[in-house]
Amino acid sequence: MRYQTWEPVYRRILADFGYDRTGDERARDALARLCEPFDHRRLPALTGTKVAVCGGADTLADELRMAREADAVVAASVAADTLREARIDVDLMVTDLDKNPDTARFLTAESVPVAVHAHGDNVEMVRQRVPGFDDEYVLPTVQCEPTGPTENFGGFTDGDRAAFIADRFGAAELVFPGWSFDDPDVTAEKRRKLAWAERLLYWLEQRRDGRFALLDDRRDAIDMSPLP
Repeated sequence: MRYQTWEPVYRRILADFGYDRTGDERARDALARLCEPFDHRRLPALTGTKVAVCGGADTLADELRMAREADAVVAASVAADTLREARIDVDLMVTDLDKNPDTARFLTAESVPVAVHAHGDNVEMVRQRVPGFDDEYVLPTVQCEPTGPTENFGGFTDGDRAAFIADRFGAAELVFPGWSFDDPDVTAEKRRKLAWAERLLYWLEQRRDGRFALLDDRRDAIDMSPLP
């Protein structure tokens, strides 16, 4: 996805949450100083494949078969821990470092790519943690306009960003073990983030001219009005 396509959506996210673009740009610059351009050849070969985009919901433990049967596995944040405990290889981790940065560091040391995301709320975490990663396996991502080695593939939360990355690199089919949009125990802000994740996946589904099973029976209730 080109940034020009993503930018109108990004502006609506900023407005909805009251975020400051300059915070994202400060985080981008901090990440850019710590990274080299990522060699996309280090990513798993996703073109034409079935990719499991694994979320961190409790249901993941009951849906591991979907990951095992996929050609490649992309893990959002803590999903990587559940998968590793089940002895399922993670081909790419996507994280903003807020929950399990040690897992991300370990994976880069094992030559597994990690898409490290910088945004206005995690500047210090980026500065503290990324220098300990194997730089060759850090794919630096941002949600604002990318500069230097940083890249923007679209997406807002770790989970939907993982789906946008898989799409960008040619996945033919996306399946979604470990996802839940209706967790009653999350904060109000997290609930709004999940609503954005849902509508962004619906948008991605439409762009792919396909159907994601996790949106079945939900599409009519998704508020797409914030999207351009």
